[in-house]
Amino acid sequence: MNLRETEFPRLPGLLRPVRRRGAARGPRTLPRLTLAAICGAYAVGAALGWGSEAVALFMGDFGLSIAALAAAASCLHYARTHPGNPFRPAWVLFAVSSTMAGLGNAVWGWYEVVLGRPVPSPSPADFCFLLFAPPSIVGLLVLAKRPVNRAGWVCLALDAWLIGGSLLTLSWSLALDHPSYWQGESVSLVALSLAYPLMDIVLISMVLVLHFRRSSAHRSAVNTVIGALALTVLCDALFSAPLLREHYSSGQVLDAGWFAGSVLLAYAPWVGSAEGRETEAVRAVRRPPAPANGAMAGSLAALTPYLAAAVCTLGILYNVRDGGAIDRVVLLTGCTVVLALVVRQGIMLLDNIHLTQELAQKENHFRSLVQGSSDVIMIASPAGMLRYVSPAAAGVYGREPDKLVGSELASLIHPEDLGRVLHEVRRFLAARPDEEPSTRIECRIRHASGRWLNVESTVNRYQSGLIFNSRDVTERVRLQAQLQHNASHDPLTDLPNRALFTDRVRQALGGRRRGDAAAGHTAVLYIDLDGFKAVNDTVGHQAGDELLVQAARRLQESVRAGDTAARLGGDEFAALIAGDDRCDRAEREYRVLEIAERLRAALSHPYLVEGGEVRVAASIGVAFAEPGTTPAVLMRHADLAMYRAKQAGKNRVELYAPQQQAEAVRRAERMTAGRLRGALPEAAAAPLLHQPVVELSSGRIASVAAQVRGRPVPEAVLPPGDSPQDADALRAPGGDGSDGAGHRLLARAVEQAAERHRAGFPVPVSVRIDARRLADRATAPAAVEALLSRHGLPPEALVVEVSGSDAGVSLDELELWVTALRRIGVGIALAGFGGGQGLVALGRLPADVLRLERPLVDGVLESPKVRKITSGLLRIAGDLGMASVADGVDRPEQAAALRAMGCTHAQGAVFAAPLDEPGLRRAMARGRYPVPYGEQRTTLGGRSVVVAGSLPMWGSGAAGAGALPHPPLRSNSETSVPPT
Repeated sequence: MNLRETEFPRLPGLLRPVRRRGAARGPRTLPRLTLAAICGAYAVGAALGWGSEAVALFMGDFGLSIAALAAAASCLHYARTHPGNPFRPAWVLFAVSSTMAGLGNAVWGWYEVVLGRPVPSPSPADFCFLLFAPPSIVGLLVLAKRPVNRAGWVCLALDAWLIGGSLLTLSWSLALDHPSYWQGESVSLVALSLAYPLMDIVLISMVLVLHFRRSSAHRSAVNTVIGALALTVLCDALFSAPLLREHYSSGQVLDAGWFAGSVLLAYAPWVGSAEGRETEAVRAVRRPPAPANGAMAGSLAALTPYLAAAVCTLGILYNVRDGGAIDRVVLLTGCTVVLALVVRQGIMLLDNIHLTQELAQKENHFRSLVQGSSDVIMIASPAGMLRYVSPAAAGVYGREPDKLVGSELASLIHPEDLGRVLHEVRRFLAARPDEEPSTRIECRIRHASGRWLNVESTVNRYQSGLIFNSRDVTERVRLQAQLQHNASHDPLTDLPNRALFTDRVRQALGGRRRGDAAAGHTAVLYIDLDGFKAVNDTVGHQAGDELLVQAARRLQESVRAGDTAARLGGDEFAALIAGDDRCDRAEREYRVLEIAERLRAALSHPYLVEGGEVRVAASIGVAFAEPGTTPAVLMRHADLAMYRAKQAGKNRVELYAPQQQAEAVRRAERMTAGRLRGALPEAAAAPLLHQPVVELSSGRIASVAAQVRGRPVPEAVLPPGDSPQDADALRAPGGDGSDGAGHRLLARAVEQAAERHRAGFPVPVSVRIDARRLADRATAPAAVEALLSRHGLPPEALVVEVSGSDAGVSLDELELWVTALRRIGVGIALAGFGGGQGLVALGRLPADVLRLERPLVDGVLESPKVRKITSGLLRIAGDLGMASVADGVDRPEQAAALRAMGCTHAQGAVFAAPLDEPGLRRAMARGRYPVPYGEQRTTLGGRSVVVAGSLPMWGSGAAGAGALPHPPLRSNSETSVPPT
C-alpha cells in the first residue's frame, strides 16, 4: 500500500458547517420589520396627502424634525452608554448632524405651520441644513478604514476629490449652469443655492469612498449609515432639481425619503451592538464572504478612479454639446480631476514598487529560514508526491533534496508505521482547520545508509496538500528506551528488578483461567546466596559486586529461554518458571525441582574475583501457583520456602508446604503479637526529627523532611511470613506501622510545622506516606485538609511524598488521590523512582518534586552507568518543570556532582544529620549551609576526573554542632535468617 493508492482524502462539501439562520438573524428581524412598517406608513400617508393640508404640513415639517431629533438622541445615547466603542466619535458627529437637520425642519415648520406664511430665502433653516453635511462628512471619515501611512491618506483625499469633482462637473453641466440660478437673484441666494448641491456632492463622495474603504468591524452598522446618508443625499439632489423644487410643498412623497434616512440613522448604532452580542458558537459557524464577492469588491474599488474620470468626461462633453465654448468651471474642475488621477496613479505605482521590494525581501528572508533550518521541511501533494524538500534533508536523511522531489513519501516510511501514518493523516484532514490547525506524527524514516531514523513531524495544511516539518529524535527515543529499561532492570546485573519480575508473575498467572489446574505448573524460585556477607566483609564490596554479576550471569544461563531470572535486591535472586500443560503436576514438580537443583549447583561453584577463588552457596525456595493464587501470595510462599531452606542448614532446595509450616507460623505469631503491639505505639510516640533539605544553588534551607527517631524493631518479632521491609516501615521517614500510627505521625509533623510557622520559621515540611495507605480514612484528602485547617498550617507548607513504583498500588487510584491533594494545595513529591510504574507514574502524577533515592546518589561517583541514569532523570525533571531532591548526600563530591548535573536540592550528612526541634530552629535561624564548590579530583569509572570540592562540613543535632564524618557506603548484605 502506498500513498498514491490511498490518496490523502480531500474535505468534502458536507463537512462545511451549516449557517444557522435562526440563531444569527432572528434577534434583529423584529426591529427591522418595525422600522419598515414606520417608514411605509409615512410613505403611504405622504402619497395620500395625509387627508388634509394642515396635517401634511405638520408631518412634512415637524414629522421630519421629530425623526431627525430621534436619530440624534439615539446616536448620542449609544455613544454615552458604549464608551469603549471605536466608532464613538462618529456617532457623536452623526448626532450633531441630525440635530441640525431637526432644527432646520423645526424652523421650516414654524414658518409654514405656526406663522402660516412661506419660508423666506435665505432663512435660519437654510443655515441649519447647510450645517448637516460637515459633521456627517467627518463622521464618515471616522468610520472609514484608516490608512496605515501618509500615502494612504493622500490617496483617500484624491479618491474623494475624483468622485466629488466628477459629480460637480456633471452637476454643473446638467443643472447648476441653468439660467434660473443666476437671473434676478442676489449674490447670497446664489451662494446658498450652490452650497446645497456642493455639500451633497462632497457627502455622496464620502459615502462612495467609505463603501470601498469601510472598516471590517461593525459592518452592519456602517452599511446602515451609508444607506441612511445615501438616501438623504438622493432626496437633497431631487430637491435641488429646478423642476421638482418649483412644485415642492411639505408633506409630499419626497419627505418620506428624508424621514426614512433619519429612521435608518437612528437604528444604525444598535445594529452594531446586536452584532457584538452574538455568541461565539454563532460566529464559529459563520463563513467569510465568498471569494468572488471579495474579488468583485476589490475590482470595483480599483476601477473607482477611472469611473470618476469617465463621469467627468461625460460632464465636459455635455457642456460642449452645442459646439459652444467650454465653461470655465467645467474646464477647471476637469483639469483638477485629471491631475488628481495622474497623481494617484503615480502614488500607486510607487507603492506597488515598494510592496514588490518588500515582498521579495520577505521571500528571501523566509527562504533563508527554511534553507538554514536544521529541521526537514517537505510539501506533499494530495497523492503523497513530494513537491518540495528543504536542504536539511541532506544532513538528516543523507539524501539530496532534488532527488527526493517527485518521489512518494510512502517510500521513505517504515512499512510497520505506514498504516498508522495514513490513519492519522485521514483523521487530521477530516477535522475542522479552526479546531485542529496541526497534528504531530512520529514514524521511522529510512536513511540513505539503510538504517531507520525516528522522526517527529508537525503536519500542517497547505493549499491542497500538507507540510511536514520533521526533526530527528532518534537519540531521544533511545534515551527513553534506556530509561525504561533502567527503570525495570537492576543497574548492577542488568537482570529484571522486583517490579518487572512481579509484573511477569502477574502476566503468567493472568493468562490462566481461575480454577484451571494448569495454573499449578507455574513456579517461582527465591534464591539467596549463603556466605555473601563474609565476602563483602573480607574481600570488599567491589569483589562482592563482581560476584553478584557472575552469579546473575550463571542464573540467566541456567534458566530456559521462556523463563525469567531477576535480582530482587542485595544477594536475593528469583526465577519464574513458566507453566507447561503437556505434563501432569507430579512430573512438573519434578522438572522444576530439577531446575532448582541445577541452579543451586551452578551458583555454588567457585567464583574467580580479585584474582582468587571465592565460594558461596545458594538456598532456594520453590512455590507453585495454585488456582486463584495472586502474584504477591505466590512470591511470599517462595520467600518462606527460601527461609525454610536457610533454617534447615543452607545450600539446599525447599518446596513450600503450608501444612508443615502452619504450626510454626502460628507459634511465631503468638510469640510476637504482644511485642509488636507494644512496638507500634512506642514508634508512633517517638519524637520527630527533621532533616534540612538544602537548595544547592544558594545553600538556603528550602524545606525539612520529617522522620521518626530511629528505634529499630528487631526482625525476631516478625512472623516468618512477613518480610524485613515491614520492620523498616516503622523506621522509615514518614513510614507507618499502622493506620493510627501513620495518622499520628502526620498529625505531629503538621502540628510542629504550624508551631514553627507561628514562631517565624515558615519552612515547608515533607512527610512520606506509604502509597498502600491511600485508601485509609486517616490519610484521605479530606482528612488532610481538616488537619491543616485545625492547626492553621497553609496547604502549601506541606509536601506529601508518595512512591510511584509500588507494584501493589493501582496507578489510577494513586492518581486520583494525588490529584485531590494537589487540588487542596498540598505539594507532591514522587519518591521511589525506578520501579515498573516509575516512568508511567512520572507522566501521569501531577508531582512538583522528583526525589532521587540513596542507591542512585551512592552510585553517582562510582558507576558511570548510574551517573548517566541520574543525569537523564534530572534532565527529565527539569523539562517537566519539577524540582529535584537527592536523598543521602553524605559526601561533598556527591553534592558537587549532583549540582553540576542539574539537581536543585539535596539532603544528607554533608549538610546536617536529622535534627531535633531545638537544633532545627537554630539551623533555620542561621538560614544557610555551605555548598561544596571548587575542584577536587576523584576516580569515576577507572578514570581520574575533576569534580567540585567542598567547604568544611558542619551540622547540628541532638548532640550539638560539630564535624560530620563520612558514613560508609551501603553494601549488599546477606539476607538474615529468621529465628526458628
